[in-house]
Amino acid sequence: MTERSPFFDEMYGFGEQARQPYSDYNSWFSQEDVGRLRKKSEQAEAFFRLTGITFNVYGVEEATERLIPFDLVPRILTSREWATLEKGIEQRVRAINSFLHDIYHRQEILRAGRIPVEMVAQNDAFLPQMIGVAPPGNIYTHITGTDLVRTGEDEFYVLEDNARTPSGVSYMLENRETMLHMFPELFSRINVRAVSHYPRSLRRSLSSCRPTICDGPPTLAVLTPGIHNSAYFEHAFLADQMGVELVEGHDLRVVDGRVAMRTTRGYKPIDVIYRRVDDEFLDPMTFNPDSVLGVPGIMDVYRAGGITIANAPGTGIADDKAIYSYMPDIVEFYTGEQPILKNVPTWRCSEPDAFKYVKENLEELVVKEVHGSGGYGMLVGPAASKKEIAEFRTKLEAKPGNYIAQPTLSLSTVPILTKAGLAPRHVDLRPFALASPGGVEIIPGGLTRVALKKGSLVVNSSQGGGTKDTWVLED
Repeated sequence: MTERSPFFDEMYGFGEQARQPYSDYNSWFSQEDVGRLRKKSEQAEAFFRLTGITFNVYGVEEATERLIPFDLVPRILTSREWATLEKGIEQRVRAINSFLHDIYHRQEILRAGRIPVEMVAQNDAFLPQMIGVAPPGNIYTHITGTDLVRTGEDEFYVLEDNARTPSGVSYMLENRETMLHMFPELFSRINVRAVSHYPRSLRRSLSSCRPTICDGPPTLAVLTPGIHNSAYFEHAFLADQMGVELVEGHDLRVVDGRVAMRTTRGYKPIDVIYRRVDDEFLDPMTFNPDSVLGVPGIMDVYRAGGITIANAPGTGIADDKAIYSYMPDIVEFYTGEQPILKNVPTWRCSEPDAFKYVKENLEELVVKEVHGSGGYGMLVGPAASKKEIAEFRTKLEAKPGNYIAQPTLSLSTVPILTKAGLAPRHVDLRPFALASPGGVEIIPGGLTRVALKKGSLVVNSSQGGGTKDTWVLED
């Protein structure tokens, strides 16, 4: 039994027949025993539990460490669809890097009046400490996660840019590994582009951004806040896959003008740090003096060109949701091209007319905090109760500039396997891009997040969402 979607379904479109990208998969699925597939689903959960593929949920007192639900029906894209997304993401990543270099140097985009000065100057994500600092290779966003949604056959939108410490790539890799293990026959009949090279590409990309002080093979490390961080599994996973050390702040210190890590043979200098610690906690001498997660003095070494920090401090201004609304202008200003990928129409509540419209139409809109993430602090108007809307209106009125609003899009669906058979659920997609002086590499696929609750538009794992393997077909 297959439930049909009133929205564009990526497997079935608006009809009964499988779309071309899913034709081979559908032929295979129709011959499979559903009971066997359910057992496979249970095996996948057991594998994830054995491997320790978990995430932590903040603000929940009971068991905070959870398995991220995995659905074994893949999300499939054609090579043509992917080629368009790849070009659009590359264009966007190039523009973001140029924007970051500009606002921390000449600020031409502000002088040209394309973005209001106060939008940057009064933004908490803008770090004055980065003014005049040029990171090695002029790369600010070494790793970017671009959240995409789809509303039709050829209608893709960028929902947001993740330019600080984008997470989720470990789930992309483990989802594929799980599918290869459970259904090897599928990959022998359907030609799917590989993603397993990501850790090698990440190491190569980071190494190419080493500081000029490094005159040999660079030493890399992953800096984690520790085991209580929501993405600790990913930090440990990536360090292991890249073959580099996983370190915490107390493992590091500044020695002779270099950041060095503690080893059994004393302190060894590090050239590149892939940090998963937020700006505020990176250096207690520069930012939050109470931080025990960072390294005292690391920013002095960074400003002197003694270390590469990926992603660069201050990149958060580029994925601020208010700045997001200016991304079409940013892309055009720095590339001279029209954006290949469209933005979702956005109302900035800091503007009186927009604020008035949003306040009067909360029942129909999605409202987000400009610095929010993980699905927290947002209102999905059509799914909210009158009480929730009233409470959110109070928060909005107290600090309008803290919010943006967007229309509720008709997000595409992809089927999941339920007890009753296939059922459509809304999805988004986070492809991962690696930027280096040699260019931008985008891993073919990414993390598909799926809302497991019927009708829900919230796909975040912290809000009950799951993940799928994402297939990009070879020609």
